[in-house]
Amino acid sequence: MMIKINKKAYLAVSIAAAVMIGCQSDDKAQAKASAAPVYDQASADKMLAQAEKDLASTAEFASHASWLASTYINSDSQFVEAKASKDYTLNVVKYAKQVKHWDGVTLSADTRRKLDALRLGLSFPSPDDETLAGELADIGSKMQGMYGEGKYCRPSGECFDLIEMSNILAEGKDPALMKEVWAGWRSVSPPMRPLYERQVEIANAGAKDLGFENLSVLWRSNYDAEPDAFAADVDAQWNKVKPLYDALHCHVRAQLNQTYGDEVVPAAGKIPAHMLGNMWAQTWGNVYEKVKPANSEKSYDLTQLIEQSGMNELGMVRTAEAFFSSLGFAPLPETFWQRSQFTKPRDREVVCHASAWNLDSKDDLRIKMCIQKNGEDFQTVHHELGHNYYQRAYNQQPFLFQGSANDGFHEALGDTVALSITPSYLVSLGLLKKEPPVSEDLGYLMQMALDKIAFLPFGLMVDKWRWQVFNGEIKPADYNKGWWQLREQYQGITAPVARSENDFDPGAKYHIPGNTPYTRYFLAFIQQFQFHRALCETAGFEGPLHRCSIYNNKAAGEKLQAMMAMGSSQPWQKAMEALTGQPNLDASAIVDYFAPLKVWLDEQNKDRQCGW
Repeated sequence: MMIKINKKAYLAVSIAAAVMIGCQSDDKAQAKASAAPVYDQASADKMLAQAEKDLASTAEFASHASWLASTYINSDSQFVEAKASKDYTLNVVKYAKQVKHWDGVTLSADTRRKLDALRLGLSFPSPDDETLAGELADIGSKMQGMYGEGKYCRPSGECFDLIEMSNILAEGKDPALMKEVWAGWRSVSPPMRPLYERQVEIANAGAKDLGFENLSVLWRSNYDAEPDAFAADVDAQWNKVKPLYDALHCHVRAQLNQTYGDEVVPAAGKIPAHMLGNMWAQTWGNVYEKVKPANSEKSYDLTQLIEQSGMNELGMVRTAEAFFSSLGFAPLPETFWQRSQFTKPRDREVVCHASAWNLDSKDDLRIKMCIQKNGEDFQTVHHELGHNYYQRAYNQQPFLFQGSANDGFHEALGDTVALSITPSYLVSLGLLKKEPPVSEDLGYLMQMALDKIAFLPFGLMVDKWRWQVFNGEIKPADYNKGWWQLREQYQGITAPVARSENDFDPGAKYHIPGNTPYTRYFLAFIQQFQFHRALCETAGFEGPLHRCSIYNNKAAGEKLQAMMAMGSSQPWQKAMEALTGQPNLDASAIVDYFAPLKVWLDEQNKDRQCGW
């Protein structure tokens, strides 16, 4: 579900300031002045044209190197990736350090937007220093390698990889084993801690060279709004959804307490993190059977339907492609099928974390997954292809506009597609004989809420932790303490075993060593319901929003394609308006989607002690 999009990730850079010292004669000064470059519209466009040409070329090589390092983990591939990343960074530095010359100059909106893209684009910018740029690239490659190779081994020599440990948590059969593997996975990340601290130190220096107070300000400046105003809007949207999360938390805790007893899950307070069916307690769908509404038996299980159909991993991808074809999108290129990683290879270590790639900014589209034949990965495949089709839609834009309207749009688009995996869609595929009765909707909404609503506070706190790390509110000596304070505050969960500053639990989540900003996922979980509601209205759907699928609707496909083709050429508010008719982030769609469940949860919780 959580995706790293390895598109060209514009590299932010430092601005070197040159200071002239000494005296000159008047004649020499006048001659110098007459030869001074002119910083105007024409000169900006000339610089940007050359920058886009050069960066497109070096970005392609860096993307291939990154693909290699993710699908063939070894010291050589990490060396190549680090060198390619460093070289690309320094190439961007060559151009981006010039951006300051046009500060305050009247320019066209497109030109100014491209200059801003150069200044704002990289998550971890390096100062204008070849040694530091190389060190930063090397750190990033090393941490991703640590994560990809991570295993937990018992003293007996028995080892578990992340997929195996995640399956143990998902099954929920043995709380003691669940606690063991929860802690075991987090034994992978402590060696990352000094690397991460150094990475932040270098990147903060790079952000300051670009004119930002720190990396936190840079990250929050990337949303066509003032940084503090953007953060306030995110908090406002969370506060709209928080009552629903609180109700869900209260019910889930009570049901888990009933299942496991007070010694495992207390009847009041925070929920132990290892008991929610997911390695990071970010989605809770795996505990559905323990918390579902009474008399809400589902007439189908998607995993069972896939197994019964005989669909294999490649068939899951072909099915997802057919969804987009039904909307009017062209088929994926043949190279997609030749070059993607669909299953985990037997002969080498790879990063299994699902991701969508466009390696040449044109049509070299790929996904990287270790697909499991289950309902979750069936949805994930649809999600990943959403990224690929978005990447293809904007590939006619100039290089610096080849991205989503904001980083949440990419994730939202993939999840919007997954929201259309409804019973009616499954009937259309022949996986299901008939749609279930309305009486089963409450169970469906509960299943969805365990994934969508449960995720929101986690989606919010990951970057709140990083923002506080970047701006110095959380000191390196308190990395783990700060992480758990936020997890307890926003999610109402607690670590099942004692944690200390010898641990580095943030590094056990891919997006920390992978250097992928996380606010995009919070935004996406709000935006996807806005997109879904708007597309269902375009499709002329009548009925409960959770029953709508846009499958086989060309009108919805046309509207989607038009928004996607904009790329990042306009402020994201305009892209939002093009698809939904209004420009703002709005959590009302997600609240409306789950309104029937909220009524039911409040009834269940009326005699319970909620909160933590």
